[in-house]
Amino acid sequence: MATLVWDYLNEYHAERDDILDAVETVFSSGRLVLGESVSSFESEFAAYHGVSHCVGVDNGTNAVALGLQALGVGPGDEVITVANTAAPTVVAIDAVGAVPVFVDIDPATYLMDLDLLEAAITPRTRCLLPVHLYGQCVDPRPLREVADRHGLVVLEDCAQAHGARTHGAPAGSLGDAAAFSFYPTKVLGAYGDGGAVITSSAEVDANLRRLRYYGMEKTYYVVDTPGHNSRLDEVQAEILRRKLGRLDEYIARRQAVADRYAEALSDTDLTLPAAATGNSHVYYLYVARHPRRDDILAALAEHDIRLNVSYPWPVHTMKGFAHLGYSEGSLPVTERLAGEIFSLPMYPSLPRDTQDHVIDTLRSVLGSL
Repeated sequence: MATLVWDYLNEYHAERDDILDAVETVFSSGRLVLGESVSSFESEFAAYHGVSHCVGVDNGTNAVALGLQALGVGPGDEVITVANTAAPTVVAIDAVGAVPVFVDIDPATYLMDLDLLEAAITPRTRCLLPVHLYGQCVDPRPLREVADRHGLVVLEDCAQAHGARTHGAPAGSLGDAAAFSFYPTKVLGAYGDGGAVITSSAEVDANLRRLRYYGMEKTYYVVDTPGHNSRLDEVQAEILRRKLGRLDEYIARRQAVADRYAEALSDTDLTLPAAATGNSHVYYLYVARHPRRDDILAALAEHDIRLNVSYPWPVHTMKGFAHLGYSEGSLPVTERLAGEIFSLPMYPSLPRDTQDHVIDTLRSVLGSL
């Protein structure tokens, strides 16, 4: 049986009774769309982050898109972000008619290089969109200073950072709004798609609620401003409510898995993950780095260990975004790391013997290079 970078079955078997009870709770409630489970999850998720509002939506991509729209970002506006991210971050920017502008990343943390922000700002810049990548946060304090100085809004992409903290503050609590994905692989994952946007702005909250529901506000029959059909499903919301109570436990397990990797691989020539100063890393992914990455992955595959690369093709190099005009070498750190990074298996229910097998095989492969 292949060793995979992520698997949910062990967790499901352990939590099966609670998950099925969540389904029964919704099916017995008499309300299948935007009912008690969604509203309760929204309140609880907002409280977890210490913000005033949460709006559940159907997926993380739309969380970014609706977050941008709710903040007033639209056609022709520029949004500064990174190319070392999942394509949906940039797809969402394009979906609202805005223009993604990329800055390079820090070679140690793989996060947005904040020293490059000022040079990227133009009169058309409207939003800064940091991606809290792999389980840790971009420092929002200097980001906020730049945004305030230039009159910009900040939308945090927290799809990979549920429960992460920076200088004591939860990911997503310091921007004007923050977008989350609850795709099953996430630190807080549903059993299907789901997403949310959190904010402490009553105006942004009202905009989001209108946008996710066709643009309707007071009645189903009247559209105030054309919006979308982008509602968090009741079943997924109830499952997420149950799992939110276990989020800190999931994080502790991920951190324990990461600690075992660090201890077992510290004497190799791999570059292991580095947490930025002030960050509590939740290890959505455990991303290692090696100049002979492809040889390592090929050798591991021969032992039926099949690992992922997040991400082998930076967004600015993709055909779908060629119109943005970035040439090879535009983002040298991003491009170099794309050829070196790879992810080791990381999930809370990762069996110890499976991790030992990965470690032992990886050490053997490294020793034979």
